[in-house]
Amino acid sequence: MPHRRDIFKHAEKLGFGELHFKIDHETQLFAIIAIHNLKRGPALGGCRWRHYDNTGDAIYDALRLARGMTFKSAISHLPHGGGKAVIIRPAKVRNKERYFEAYAKFINELGGIYITAADSGTTVEEMDLISKYTKFVTSTSKIGNPAIYTAHGVLRGIEAAVKFKLGKDSLKGLHITIQGVGQVGYLLAKSCHELGATLTVSDVNDESTLRCAQEFGAEIVSPKTIHTVKADVFAPCALGAILNHQTISKIQSPIIVGSANNQLAANSDGHLLHRLGILYAPDYVANAGGVIQASAKYYGDSEEKLLKKVDGIYDTLTTIFERSSKTHKSTSDIADELAMEILENE
Repeated sequence: MPHRRDIFKHAEKLGFGELHFKIDHETQLFAIIAIHNLKRGPALGGCRWRHYDNTGDAIYDALRLARGMTFKSAISHLPHGGGKAVIIRPAKVRNKERYFEAYAKFINELGGIYITAADSGTTVEEMDLISKYTKFVTSTSKIGNPAIYTAHGVLRGIEAAVKFKLGKDSLKGLHITIQGVGQVGYLLAKSCHELGATLTVSDVNDESTLRCAQEFGAEIVSPKTIHTVKADVFAPCALGAILNHQTISKIQSPIIVGSANNQLAANSDGHLLHRLGILYAPDYVANAGGVIQASAKYYGDSEEKLLKKVDGIYDTLTTIFERSSKTHKSTSDIADELAMEILENE
C-alpha cells in the first residue's frame, strides 16, 4: 500500500478520476466511492464491505478495483465506466437498514455517475435494502444470481484457451484443477464435469470440496498445493495474487483461466507466465460474466442478448491470445492494450 501522503500520486498514476468520501455519524457509516473513468457511461462497480486495518488500505483497495472495472467494462463493450465502493465495516451495525439507507443516499448525492452492485461482503440482501432508497443499484434479488453468468463466462474462456493452446474443441478427457469451489467455482466444476472433464478441487471449506467429490467424482487437494497438480487447465476461483514468482515456478498446467480477481500479484508475473509458455486468460476478461449480467439487467436487456455478450468472452480471449502470439507480448499486456484502444476510440 502506498503511504497515505502518496494517495493522490497513486491515483494520478492509475488515471483517476474522482474520490468521494462519506461519514454518517448516526449510523457510523464510513464509505469511499472511487470513480475511475466515465468515458463510456456511468461507473458500474461492486460495493465491498469489510474490515480494514486502516483508512489507507481501504482507499487503495477502492482505487485499484475501480480501475479494474474500467478495463473490464471497456473490453466487454459495456456502456459503463469504472467505479468501486468500499465501506469500512464496523464491529457492530446497530440498524442495518438505516446503515445502508445512508449509503444509498451517498450514491444519490453523486447524481447517477455511479451504479452499485454486490461485491465481497455484500449480497443481494444488502442490494435489496439499498434499492429502497436509490435507483442506482443492480445485483438485487430481482435480477438473479450473477455467479451463473460468471461461471459460464469462465467456461467459455477455458474453451477458448483449450482450442488455442491444445487444438481441442471439447473438454472431454481433460484434467481441470479448480482452486475455490464456492458459488462460481462449484458451477464451473459442474459444467466441466458435464462436458467430460476430470476434476481436482480445493477450498478452505471442506463441505464445498466434499460436495464436488460426491457429485462430480472430483479429487480433493489442499488449496496451498493445487497449483502444483499436473493438469491441462488451472482455474483460480478463490483469492487474488495467486500467480506470483513463488507459485508460477511450480504450476504444472499449460493453461490458466479462472474467476478470481487480481490473480497476478504484479504485472511482471504476467510476463513470466508468457516466457514460460503458460497461456493465461486475463482475469478481468474471463470473469466478466457477472458485470455483464449486472449491466444487462440494469438496462432491461433480454436474456438472449445477455447470453450473447457473455459468450463473447470466447472471441475476446481468442483475439487476445492471437495478438499475444504475433507480438510476443504477454496476454495481460494485450488485454490492457485492447481496453485502452476501446476507451481511446470512444
